[in-house]
Amino acid sequence: MGTDAGDARITWHPAKKARLVVAVSHGAGGGIGARDLQALAQALPAHGVTVALVEQPWRVAGKKVAPAPKTLDVGWRGLWPALTAPGLPVVSGGRSAGARVACRTAAELGAHAVLALSFPLHPPGKPEKSRADELLGSGVPTLVVQGGNDPFGKPAEFPDGGFDLVEVPYGDHGFAVPKRAPLDQGEAVAIVTDAVVKWVGSLG
Repeated sequence: MGTDAGDARITWHPAKKARLVVAVSHGAGGGIGARDLQALAQALPAHGVTVALVEQPWRVAGKKVAPAPKTLDVGWRGLWPALTAPGLPVVSGGRSAGARVACRTAAELGAHAVLALSFPLHPPGKPEKSRADELLGSGVPTLVVQGGNDPFGKPAEFPDGGFDLVEVPYGDHGFAVPKRAPLDQGEAVAIVTDAVVKWVGSLG
């Protein structure tokens, strides 16, 4: 579908009796094939939640590098009418750069809540360049799911604020866990899906 930033794509995973739409976009270096996005698309419809996996225009155009944040926001705004078309409350979400977009635009778009997967609190090795203001400024109920070893911000680095935070132990920015970790990859992803299922169930 067309946006002012180019053509975007939405892949719907509908629930039979949906009460919410969770719309999630990818990060700056990957697509909707990310393990957490695919797991949510499989798990949530059984809980009355339709999942919309969103590909930003730069990915649809086949580019390797994401554009500036404001261009990502333009693409997300352009998609919003399609996401709200089913007439249900929409949880705005994404992983990494997509989580930043969701936080920045939630209030103006009237998002019901924000789901921030692997929120990039700061660039790796540069904790002084914090993006906490974007997260704290979402203005709606927000869930952060963060890997315990995420170089973009470990859970302990996050400020206190009006959001919930769930840690995926040993997980990196993509929720991958090392082979020596006491939990396997399937268990790590299950922490993500279980946390999101529980949280969306708590939303009014």
